[in-house]
Amino acid sequence: MRKYLLSMFFLFSIFALSAQELVVKEKVVNPSNVINNGFIVLDVTGGTPPYQYKWSNQSTSLESNRAEGLTEGISYDVVVSDSAGNKVEKSYTVEADAITEHFNGTFAPIVESMGNVLFWDPFSAMGIYDPKVYADIKRIEAPNWDPQEENVKFVLSEWKVAEGEHVKEGDLVAVVSKNGQNFNVYANADGSLNHFLNEGETIYNSENKEDVIEQGAQYFASIEYDEPIVLLHPNGDPQQKNIPFIVVWLVLGALFFTIRLGFINIRGFKHALELAKGKYDDPNAPGQVTHFQALATAVSGTVGLGNIAGVAVAISLGGAGATMWMILAGLLGMSSKFVECTLGVKYRFINSEGRVFGGPMNYLRYGLEKRNKRGLGKFLAGFFAILAIGASFGGGNMFQANQSFSILAGEFPMLVGNGFWFGLVVAVLVGVVIIGGISSIAKVTGKIVPIMAAVYVLGALVVIGVNFGNIGPAFSAIWDGAFSPSALKGGVIGVLIVGFQRAAFSNEAGVGSAAIAHSAAKTNHPPSEGFVALLEPFIDTVVVCTLTALVLIFTGMHEVAGVGGVELTSTAFGSVISWFPYVLATAVFLFAFSTMISWSYYGMRAWTYLFGKSKKNEIVYKVLFLVFVVIGASVSLGAVLDFSDMMILAMSFPNIIGLYFMIGEVSDDLKEYRHRLKAGELFKKTEKAKVAS
Repeated sequence: MRKYLLSMFFLFSIFALSAQELVVKEKVVNPSNVINNGFIVLDVTGGTPPYQYKWSNQSTSLESNRAEGLTEGISYDVVVSDSAGNKVEKSYTVEADAITEHFNGTFAPIVESMGNVLFWDPFSAMGIYDPKVYADIKRIEAPNWDPQEENVKFVLSEWKVAEGEHVKEGDLVAVVSKNGQNFNVYANADGSLNHFLNEGETIYNSENKEDVIEQGAQYFASIEYDEPIVLLHPNGDPQQKNIPFIVVWLVLGALFFTIRLGFINIRGFKHALELAKGKYDDPNAPGQVTHFQALATAVSGTVGLGNIAGVAVAISLGGAGATMWMILAGLLGMSSKFVECTLGVKYRFINSEGRVFGGPMNYLRYGLEKRNKRGLGKFLAGFFAILAIGASFGGGNMFQANQSFSILAGEFPMLVGNGFWFGLVVAVLVGVVIIGGISSIAKVTGKIVPIMAAVYVLGALVVIGVNFGNIGPAFSAIWDGAFSPSALKGGVIGVLIVGFQRAAFSNEAGVGSAAIAHSAAKTNHPPSEGFVALLEPFIDTVVVCTLTALVLIFTGMHEVAGVGGVELTSTAFGSVISWFPYVLATAVFLFAFSTMISWSYYGMRAWTYLFGKSKKNEIVYKVLFLVFVVIGASVSLGAVLDFSDMMILAMSFPNIIGLYFMIGEVSDDLKEYRHRLKAGELFKKTEKAKVAS
């Protein structure tokens, strides 16, 4: 009997242990050749349900046994746990099949590594700044509120809980009337209730322009947490708003150049306009293009999708307040452009055929060589050239072709599935322009840029004009959002960084790309082109980006959740001008087209710096560039495009290091130029006309 009982106890123990073990079976699927669409489904048995799934993929919920939207070829981890605390760790990889999936999977870890450098947060690393996003309060909004719904009025009918009283999630707190129909509203968190309104007062009225514009007008109460809580991603990781090192690098450089040159961005603005108008254009000066054509080429390289889609993303993340910081960063960036483009002209090389070879490669190498830093100069110039070539193929080419096709296919369904043919047509159009060199590029951009900018600016002004009654609430939203944003927007630091980041990424001030275009300008005086160049961030960021932001704010689209990028901007325009989304799609294509032809010149100059200044080498580069146009439009390359887009930002490292070394030289040249300008020693068209008469 004793042996029998021991045997039964032993078997029961084994059964109990096996019942506690978590058994995980997986289904790993790559459903098609489309990148980033892999998924993993887990079937868990044993243990004590319910189960929790802690995925390394931040967008997957803790309650979900299915992770989707996964990158093929990349390893994903998951920790499965039950209610008794038992855990099992697993790692899975969705196998890549198509060539594009292999490329995407290879570049994804490289992009992550680059991101760790470019977007590293020095302040949080030193313990100065806590990047975690905390929430102090949870706001309660009008039930079934939709920012796009018209003829709707919400009124607070009755409070069910007194001001300051502690509530628990799910408690009935108020009754709200929507167009006469009553709705119960329940607490959405635990904490102390704060009233924003008295009974009988209007919460939100779609006929009231201030309500439409005001950020958060739909909220009528808040619950203050007993302790601030960290906002989490679906997988449980804390949300963070970092201060990216690349943004600090660009903005601090711009601030230093602004102060060092005595606020040249403001004091030189009037003279910059005179130069751009051609008042000082000397037809006999060395170079290939006029001041205006150089400006148009450089502007076409920066004004693009970032001004339309990127601003919408910034406003979505940072709210209306990001606009103010975006403008400030744009104004500071004008000084960086002055410095790099002055040096671009000063250190350019013009061959016997009159063709110009200039840009950061030249001034980094020869400018630093003058300062007995030959080794450093050669390294920085070579590093810059490599990054510029990669950036031209990626961010300046494939990304533009890829995104312009996506946007046009969204408006014109007949294009869907015809990316290769679209890319081929665009490649032919780009080829026709770039074969002619900088003179041909300058002529095309000199016509396209003013037209597309005028169309976009006119459309924006129409939208703002129709909603002009909203001007007061709009600027209040910008001011309040800049200095007293909600914790959900990351506070002042979070909003400031979003605005600065958008401006820095958009106008490329400090990146050095524009110096390549401006180096071809016809001038005998390098600072003259620096003056012209400082207009570029003003046009790109202070004008175009700000107009996009104002369109979103004036139409109330900055409050729309779940929509981002160009779709949000298109909806904002479409709310006033029904057919404008088609015009916007065309403008986006023209922006992308002009960006491609400008970047082809930037990349070619970097290519010839590395491989020699021969026409044969130029043709090799141009053919490669056109091939990448077709590739960019034909396939989704995900991480490949992210990698090449990051190379544009990485160009700022060698460039700004060189600018710091040479700022004294630029300051001296500026003083001499101003002296000659005041003395009337510079060529002026009006003087020539008097002599001729």
